[in-house]
Amino acid sequence: MLVDLNHRSGFVYGRAADAPPPLGARINTLLDDALVAERAGQRPRDYLGASRIGEPCARRLVYEVTHTPPDPGKEIEGRSLRIFAAGHVFEDLSIRWLRLAGFDLRTQTREGGQFGFETAGGRIRGHVDGVIVAGPEVGIAWPVLWEHKALKASSWSDTAKKGVRLSKPVYFGQMQIYMAYMGLGSALFTALNKDSCELYQEHVHFEPATAQELSDKAVAVLRAADAGELLPRIATRPDFYLCRFCPFSARCWGEPRLGNAPVERFSGERPEATA
Repeated sequence: MLVDLNHRSGFVYGRAADAPPPLGARINTLLDDALVAERAGQRPRDYLGASRIGEPCARRLVYEVTHTPPDPGKEIEGRSLRIFAAGHVFEDLSIRWLRLAGFDLRTQTREGGQFGFETAGGRIRGHVDGVIVAGPEVGIAWPVLWEHKALKASSWSDTAKKGVRLSKPVYFGQMQIYMAYMGLGSALFTALNKDSCELYQEHVHFEPATAQELSDKAVAVLRAADAGELLPRIATRPDFYLCRFCPFSARCWGEPRLGNAPVERFSGERPEATA
């Protein structure tokens, strides 16, 4: 087996070192730059989104709520924005299929806006994918919350095997919060495999205790953000799997600790720009 010593170096065999990047790379760079610029021009959220409350690490949520810059090199990329946009397209397809099959799926209010809620003076908000108010006899009492996710094959398979609670706790928490504030007793979770278009459907019941725990967590995050404090890390080592993928990992583990106190102070100042 040959080892490519130039992996990710940008070098392409058979092309001169001073040759311009291939056409596709140049076009894709323009597309991604445009998407990133578009996102940068949007007004940042001034609230904690209910879709994020299920995030296991409360400290990460404090960073997000305070708009703390991610670690260098971990800024959101154009490719991720394309994935998000594609997810909306897949969601529209699933909506059409469900309606075609006789499910009365509502995705907008009579005024044309998205179904949702807000609490804590508007500092916690949620916008739901939809509500199924009626449908065929499938053993579910309507109405129910409808939540849709488009997943890559490996993630979809894990969800189908383990169920959303174990495989996707953030999504599970999202639905619990939505059901609590929308007054719904259960939810239909639809996951679409982006590679094969297989569909996984799961009936998720409302758990008041879980929803209350998540709501309390959200309040704690907002209070910590207001006080300029950091909540405890989810792990005791930076090589914990969630920390390795966190966009704030270097900042988080570089913060000075105040002894063994579970709550730490932090600076919300943006780092100085470097040339």
